[in-house]
Amino acid sequence: MRYFITAAASLALGLGGMLAAQTATDKPETAKAAAETDAKPATAAVPVDPKAYLIGAEDVISIRVWHEPENSGQFVVRPDGKVSVPLVGEIQAAGLTPEKLSLNIAESLQKIMVHPEVTVGVEKVNSKKYYIQGEVNRPGSYPLVIETTVLEALVNAGGFRDFANTKKIVILRGTERLKFNYHEVTHGKKMEQNILVKPGDQIIVP
Repeated sequence: MRYFITAAASLALGLGGMLAAQTATDKPETAKAAAETDAKPATAAVPVDPKAYLIGAEDVISIRVWHEPENSGQFVVRPDGKVSVPLVGEIQAAGLTPEKLSLNIAESLQKIMVHPEVTVGVEKVNSKKYYIQGEVNRPGSYPLVIETTVLEALVNAGGFRDFANTKKIVILRGTERLKFNYHEVTHGKKMEQNILVKPGDQIIVP
């Protein structure tokens, strides 16, 4: 599943050059795919705010220098939060928004490129997930890419199966057990139950 975000950073400094992508030399087909992506804007069902989403360890990101698609590629953010970008070297990615990371990379390239335009995209969210188990139509893990309430998370899971007990839903958050009564919330009662989901939450529908 691909989540698209874009944050272009352009700096008119230095001399011509190029960014060699981490995966381009290992997988020539990556360069072809990047070139096709350059040719037309990508779309996504669930947009991620490039000014707000914080990249995390194990996220898969794309780094592209416009007009140099053959050198673009995908990078997995390491557990230490960094990626290794040719001509840039080790650069911190975790904890930054895609927009900020694109600016940082463009700034690093300013001495070897003219008008570097860098776009950072999130291809796959692995660092922030929540889980839904039990009597829902689509149990499993879900990427937490935008602020999501418990009610919205349940909608994402496709609703309930026939014998679901919607009055005794439980959110496991570490050592906490938080209760959620779907019937009450959907009737405008005790709305404080409809909390924002946090990474690692497990929503259980008995």
